[in-house]
Amino acid sequence: MTHHRVSDLSRRSLLGLGSAALAAPFILRATTRPAFAAAPMLGVDRPAFNRFKLGAFEITTVFDGGIALDGPHPIFGQDQPAEAVQQLAEANHLPPMRMEIGFTPVIVNTGAKLIVFDTGNGAGRRPAAGKFGEALRAAGYTPEQVDIVVITHMHPDHIGGIMEGDVPLFPNATYVTGAREYDFWSADDRLSGPTEGAAKLVRSHVVPFAEKMTFLDPEGDVVSGISAVNAFGHTPGHMAYHLESEGRRLLLWADTANHFAISVQKPDWHVRFDMDKEMAGQTRKRLFDMAAADRIAVAGYHMPFPAVGYIEARDGAYRWTQAAYELYL
Repeated sequence: MTHHRVSDLSRRSLLGLGSAALAAPFILRATTRPAFAAAPMLGVDRPAFNRFKLGAFEITTVFDGGIALDGPHPIFGQDQPAEAVQQLAEANHLPPMRMEIGFTPVIVNTGAKLIVFDTGNGAGRRPAAGKFGEALRAAGYTPEQVDIVVITHMHPDHIGGIMEGDVPLFPNATYVTGAREYDFWSADDRLSGPTEGAAKLVRSHVVPFAEKMTFLDPEGDVVSGISAVNAFGHTPGHMAYHLESEGRRLLLWADTANHFAISVQKPDWHVRFDMDKEMAGQTRKRLFDMAAADRIAVAGYHMPFPAVGYIEARDGAYRWTQAAYELYL
């Protein structure tokens, strides 16, 4: 049996008591500390802009906002049974009867010119969209810096932001659009019937800038390295734009596909927004094949923000893949 000296036991006891005594105030304070309220809920939000390099170009995608609505059927798969569209949505982890449509203009800084592709909805048209001017400023630009505004087509969600109230948003800009698109929407007979609403907006937001406008045909250049691509069908003169700098390429396909799952995986399915539905389907497949074969990055106006990704083509089927980190390296 081991015998301990009294002095050793006493020293150990005192050390133990000392440690407990020192800890006691902290324990007491911890148990009597007042409770604080939980952090408040802040609401759903997302970034206003996303920027990356493309060779010597700097590309910024800018979120104009989005709208939630019933769908995707019958907006997408208009010629299909509702159940088929709903099943495809669920297969892509999406709600079968509720969807969002987002709006993403693109800003390209070539180093010599600052170019805006489409301008969003404009303030007041939709409660959760029309934020392009605000987002452009958040991205570090001023409207006065914009040199060129390119209009891919003249649906209201692309031209509404040309004006901010009664004042042009881009006071120093010239404009570029498709000749065929302008001729269609500016004609007097578009001011009645199903084209009336969009044509009236064209009259107030586009026609006043005709003297500052360059009209392109497919393959025409906005500036060196940026050329128009035939994407007819969604509207009569709808165009995509191909960008290339230092061997890097990007296809701005505008509204070639308006849903990253339904319109990409089923390009032949009719879309309510497409004015010539058969031609729009043919355009989708042609541009999908080009983007997939050449492994070109794509920016799509209605793709999920930041709206940049790739098309994969396998056995006649297509799929959208969102860009990851490769554009930021």
